[in-house]
Amino acid sequence: MNLRYDTFYIGGEWVRPTSARTINPVNASTEEPLGHVPEGTESDIDRAVAAARAAFDDPTGWASWEPARRAEVMERLADAIDKRADGFVERVSAQNGMPVAVARQLEAGYPSAVLRFYVAQARGLAVTETRDGLFGGSIEVRKVPVGVVAAIVPWNFPQALTMFKIAPAMATGCTLVIKPSPETVLDSYLLAEAIEEAGVPAGVINIVPAGREVGAYLVSHPAVDKVAFTGSTAAGRAIGETCGRLLRPVTLELGGKSAAIVLDDADLDLSKIGEGLFTSTLLNNGQTCFLGTRVLAPRSRYTEVVDAFTAFAGSLTVGDASDPATQIGPMATARQRERVESYLAKGRAEGARLTTGGSRPEGLDRGWFVQPTVFADVDNSSVIAQEEIFGPVLSLIPYDDMDHAVRLANDSDFGLGGTVWTSDPDRGAAVAHRVRTGTIGVNRYIPDPAAPFGGVKASGLGRELGPEGLAGYQQTQTIYL
Repeated sequence: MNLRYDTFYIGGEWVRPTSARTINPVNASTEEPLGHVPEGTESDIDRAVAAARAAFDDPTGWASWEPARRAEVMERLADAIDKRADGFVERVSAQNGMPVAVARQLEAGYPSAVLRFYVAQARGLAVTETRDGLFGGSIEVRKVPVGVVAAIVPWNFPQALTMFKIAPAMATGCTLVIKPSPETVLDSYLLAEAIEEAGVPAGVINIVPAGREVGAYLVSHPAVDKVAFTGSTAAGRAIGETCGRLLRPVTLELGGKSAAIVLDDADLDLSKIGEGLFTSTLLNNGQTCFLGTRVLAPRSRYTEVVDAFTAFAGSLTVGDASDPATQIGPMATARQRERVESYLAKGRAEGARLTTGGSRPEGLDRGWFVQPTVFADVDNSSVIAQEEIFGPVLSLIPYDDMDHAVRLANDSDFGLGGTVWTSDPDRGAAVAHRVRTGTIGVNRYIPDPAAPFGGVKASGLGRELGPEGLAGYQQTQTIYL
């Protein structure tokens, strides 16, 4: 793959950058160059925001359309994205190391599924409600689009998380400026091609790949009305501070350190639960914010749980992300592997017991690989139990009884995901109700487009997905009649 682009998609056109700077993505599995694209500057952001502003402010434009009319465009976009499924899989997998088997589900099929969910929402969208006033007269309550949205997307699920923002924003009548992560830019050009083919009106979606400093400029741009960000908690705090000062609405989907609570009646037969464990604990090489990387196990079955998770992690196939047999690919960047390895060292230093993994796999001398790793006898207050590692590392923590398990689960700065593993779904649901988290599953976990997704505490503000995801892109206007 040697893809070279020299333009941005702004205002419905392919325009030249204002700088000669480039972003040069690298194959995470082989460390070979993948091509280059222009790196956006503040001037490019100005152009993109101006295009989005003009498209939104047009009195006969996108925001004024009936929701059902917008839905027709959205459906064409979903079709255009589906036509490029193989391209999305190849580009995302090469750039961030996501195994192609995972990318085919979550970076090809999932984005269009999200978009089609919001097509249905748009077709049934009620934007005006009339009420009787308490003091006489009528009251008209309108849901109006918030305006120009700055959407900042990370590298781990670039297309899925872009669509978390595009779909509800389009449904409600907003326009967007999207800033992809520098680590995953090649797939954004496929998206731009799909947008163009679908006939999305000029300026409704604009895409400018750029780095963190330019992203900060976009967040604070005076013509932006709302910010939607997915990424680290540290970056989210900085964005939240800026938006707070500007009184600008913001949605923040941030980090996690979720608990996987294994109850004393859990079935640990990996032939039955292995797929669910993989999705909820090690998906995308552990580079997933909602994963249950703190495994809480009852002391009465602790050795059994340790053995099961050790066998599970040790059985996974590590290899080139382009191989359909690969289950664990490389870390997205050399820097990310260094981060993960620093946590492996901290785990050892804190006295945790390494049961499998803990180093680079043999025979993979190129690419940023780390073995799937399990630490047992972990204290919940330790660094590896409290900080997000963002790699294929699980910490197994013993608990005494159910109240103790819930206390441990809630003893975290984060609250994004989680699971409960049990043979009794009703009992599992009762435990799930006690965990302070935005989302949690019983014997399974995967964000569903029909349900709200987001976190509490340091895991973020607001919700994406589900009908509830529309609210972040609307404002309420009251008219007294």
